[in-house]
Amino acid sequence: MSATMAEVKLLGFWSSPFSKRVEWALRLKGVEFEYVEEDLPNKKSDMLLQLNPVHKQVPVLVHNGRALSESLVILEYIDETWPDPPLLPADPYDRATARFWIQFLVDESPKLRAWMTAAGEQQPSAAAGARRMLATIEEKALGDREFFGGESINMVDIVYGFIAYWIPAAEKLQGPETLLDPAALPRLTAWSSRFRRSPAVGENLPEFDELVAYLGSVREKILLRR
Repeated sequence: MSATMAEVKLLGFWSSPFSKRVEWALRLKGVEFEYVEEDLPNKKSDMLLQLNPVHKQVPVLVHNGRALSESLVILEYIDETWPDPPLLPADPYDRATARFWIQFLVDESPKLRAWMTAAGEQQPSAAAGARRMLATIEEKALGDREFFGGESINMVDIVYGFIAYWIPAAEKLQGPETLLDPAALPRLTAWSSRFRRSPAVGENLPEFDELVAYLGSVREKILLRR
């Protein structure tokens, strides 16, 4: 099922993995949409403040004049509104398991943020904590499958997608403290490559060097506030 440009609008920010989650889902579903780039570092638009008055952040999905915010909420809405191809399994147990791993990332993501902003003597311990988290994801969630969804990308892949691109960008800033080591995490590293090669994903990623520079500026600001 498709939609016209007038029906669906996405407010996003070029470097936000949360915005990209929604964009990937729409493209996987074949939903046509109008993309509106927000200039978050400088000035939030009146449209954004009106459509998301609570958090005042992207992404915001507008469908038939009604706005939704929070990427995970939006992904569920997209999957229910445009059910083909499905992003969650049909079997109730498998669907609940997928939601478990999505929640796992929500709960454990502070370890990745700690690694991305660690400096000096904090780097080794922060990297170790993030590696243990990724090892759990590889062993328990991904296993021997090509994607978290099995043979095709599903909602878990979309939510975990930033691992495939934003972490390699952050590794450029963290020097020797890399996370996606093919020797240590061969299946997760292979998944990252497959995920990036998907047309819906690979054709809609930020330019890598620009992303590295942007993450570097964000990291510097965080370190200066400490």
